[in-house]
Amino acid sequence: MKILKIALILVAAVLVMASCNQQASRNVTLKTAADSASYAIGVDLGNNIKMNLKNTPGGVKLDSSIMLAGFEDMLMDNDLKVPAEKGRTIIQAFFSKIQDRVAQENLEKGQKFLEENAKNDSVKTTDSGLQYKVIKQGNGAVPKAGQKVKVDYTGKTIDGKVFDSSIQRGKPVSFQVDRVIKGWTEALEMMPVGSEWMLYIPADLAYGKRGAGKDIDPNSTLIFEVHLLGIEK
Repeated sequence: MKILKIALILVAAVLVMASCNQQASRNVTLKTAADSASYAIGVDLGNNIKMNLKNTPGGVKLDSSIMLAGFEDMLMDNDLKVPAEKGRTIIQAFFSKIQDRVAQENLEKGQKFLEENAKNDSVKTTDSGLQYKVIKQGNGAVPKAGQKVKVDYTGKTIDGKVFDSSIQRGKPVSFQVDRVIKGWTEALEMMPVGSEWMLYIPADLAYGKRGAGKDIDPNSTLIFEVHLLGIEK
C-alpha cells in the first residue's frame, strides 16, 4: 500500500536525520572503487529521503527520540514495547487515518473552490459537476470516444501548484479520448479542434480518493489548461 511505503520511508528518514544530529559529519577518503560505490549509495539514499520528507502525508511530525528507541531495542534484542509482528499494522492504521483526514479536507476545499468558481459568469458547469471556461473556441471537428487526440496542457492544484505540463516540456502528447480521467473525456467530447479551455475538475471526475503520485493528494480538485491541437488518424 502506497501510504505504508511512505510511512516506512519517513521512519528511515527520521532515523538517518537523528543519527546525523548526534555526530558531526566525518571526513571520509575514497580509496577504492568499493569506497566510491558505498559513498554514492549513501548520497542516493539521502536524496531519496530528502525528496520524500518534502511530501510528509498530512504534515505529521514523528518523534525521532522514540523512533530511535524502537530502532535500538530491535537491534539490541531488548524487550519491545510494540511487538515487531504488529508494527506494520500499527504504522498502516496510523497513516491510513491521516490519509482519510487529508482526503476529507481536500474534498471540502475542492467543493468550496468549485462553488465560488461557479459564480464566475465565464465558467460553465455540466450536469456531472465538471466546470470549464472557454479561452479560445476552435472551429474544427469534435473528438469522439475511441479517437486519438493531440493536446498541450498544464495541470495544477487549486492552490496553484503545477504538477504536470506538456507546455513547459515543449512537447504535446497524444492519447485516446476515453482513456483518461473522466473530466478530461467529458471536456474533450465537447471541444472543437483548435480550442483552448480551462477545466476545473472535481475529485470524483479526476483521481478520487486514491490520488496520483506524490503531487496529487487524495480527493484533489484539479485545474487544467487544455489546448486541443488535433485528432489523429
